[in-house]
Amino acid sequence: MTAAGTAIRDRPQRSPHRRGPRDRGRPVLSRFPLRWRLAGYAAVLGLGLLYLLPFALQLATGFKTDPDAAAHPLALLPTTPTTAAYQRLLGLSQAAEGVPFLRWLGNSALVAVLVTAGRVLFDSMAGYALARLRFWGRSTLFAFVLAVMAVPGVALLIPKFLVLNTFGLFDTYSGMVLPLLVDAAGIFIMKQFFESVPREVEEAARVDGAGVFRIFWSVVLPMARPALITLTILSFQGSWNEFTHFLVSTQSGQYETLTTGLARFVSGGLGGGTQYPLKLAAALLSTLPVAALFFCFQRYFVSGANSGAVKE
Repeated sequence: MTAAGTAIRDRPQRSPHRRGPRDRGRPVLSRFPLRWRLAGYAAVLGLGLLYLLPFALQLATGFKTDPDAAAHPLALLPTTPTTAAYQRLLGLSQAAEGVPFLRWLGNSALVAVLVTAGRVLFDSMAGYALARLRFWGRSTLFAFVLAVMAVPGVALLIPKFLVLNTFGLFDTYSGMVLPLLVDAAGIFIMKQFFESVPREVEEAARVDGAGVFRIFWSVVLPMARPALITLTILSFQGSWNEFTHFLVSTQSGQYETLTTGLARFVSGGLGGGTQYPLKLAAALLSTLPVAALFFCFQRYFVSGANSGAVKE
């Protein structure tokens, strides 16, 4: 046997599962046999359909009548399609008494907009201060922010009620908005993003005579658009779906939001009977604003969530 043949025989064989230069850039599933790929695709498709099933049932039930929903709760096609439930919720029907859905919607929209604007402003300012400004106790303050993130919200319900009642903010719009204007998670997100911004940009602005607030507002903040959009989505979603805070900060029906109003509606506080089409139609309408906001800014949300995770 020649020396070349011996070298070829003694050369270690590359494992079929080891990634070589020709495999770079290829999808992982393309390296498996066809039957395994088909089984993987079928499993993913089945899990996806299983996840979407409750939403499909919710959408279909909203167009059913009460007897049809009670007799065929899992049917994806209404026997006699009708928009009576949506007409009642939107005030287009004479039977809309007892379901103040538009008032719930207005309260939720007002609180969500105010809370979102406040969090974007105050969280970004606090995040920039913790990331760039040098002051005594900065590390301790940031440790307290992280500690607040670790405290369950349920543990703060009674203290929150006592504080609101003491300052006369119970059952008011101020009591619904003020405790939610600053969020520890939002401060953390903005701090991590601002730390990824090159300091040379701020130093150049400082040489041109810009102060701290001018650098923050005119130089750094426009660069933080992905993080700001991420914070906007999270803040709007959190305030729109907030339930426990409104449960302890309001009492009268005038200040009910979608979450508290739907909870009382589902528990039987409004009207009699099951009213499955009306309840599920209200739940569907309450999820549309958050879903629309997320899908419109999805790419910014992903890039903002990953910002600051990898540093140069």
